[in-house]
Amino acid sequence: MKSNRNLVIGDIHGGLKGLKQLLERIGLIEDDSFIFLGDYVDGWSESAQVIQFLIEFSKQYNCVFIKGNHDVWCEQWLEDKTVNQAWFVNGGEGTIASYNPFSDEDKAIHLQFFKQMKLYHLNTNNQLFLHAGFTSMHGVENEVHSETLYFDRTLWEMAVTMDKRVKKDSVLYPKRLKHYHEIYIGHTPTIRFNSDQPMQAINVWNIDTGAAFTGKVSAVNIDDKTVFQSDNLPKLYPNETGRNSMSYNSSK
Repeated sequence: MKSNRNLVIGDIHGGLKGLKQLLERIGLIEDDSFIFLGDYVDGWSESAQVIQFLIEFSKQYNCVFIKGNHDVWCEQWLEDKTVNQAWFVNGGEGTIASYNPFSDEDKAIHLQFFKQMKLYHLNTNNQLFLHAGFTSMHGVENEVHSETLYFDRTLWEMAVTMDKRVKKDSVLYPKRLKHYHEIYIGHTPTIRFNSDQPMQAINVWNIDTGAAFTGKVSAVNIDDKTVFQSDNLPKLYPNETGRNSMSYNSSK
């Protein structure tokens, strides 16, 4: 097994069982490095537990944590009890409940963890990692509104619908894609495109394989593109709905 693996992990959405299963299937080794693309909370019942696990995990492994839109909402609630209504109805209610066993001291530690997350990460191989996308044709560093980095869907929509015959030196080739060797995102579930696997479109990799809904938690080795996945989350939480309309057991 190659040492010094670099792995990117997609949206988790409170699915601690899926995350642990994924890491078991990866087969952790000491020199592994991880980039998490955000949306750690909101979906299944263990959102606070996911954060606690990642805090401990980062003490053993080299990790970069990107902030997703759901993480922004959770951070706001931890800081001043602000309940964003869009957040509350899209998993926030369950995330608040998951914090019931946690002390104020624990919550303060989690708040600092959220605050330290990055909006994007660019490595030495010119590979970009962010939660959602960006709109500036001059690159992510020039994005006017930081919220775009965790809400945008246009980057993925552009890449997935682009004519593959367009060459990189063509005037038609999107300037956004020319800045980076590869771009890794989450946010827009691949199950919306009838796939529960990570998807590649041009040089954009989408690692959100629908863990909040009926899909899996996924990882990709960015060096050799090996894919690792958990089971479908509804099977790991058979009596919960996640962000679906019914639980796995009730749908059988």
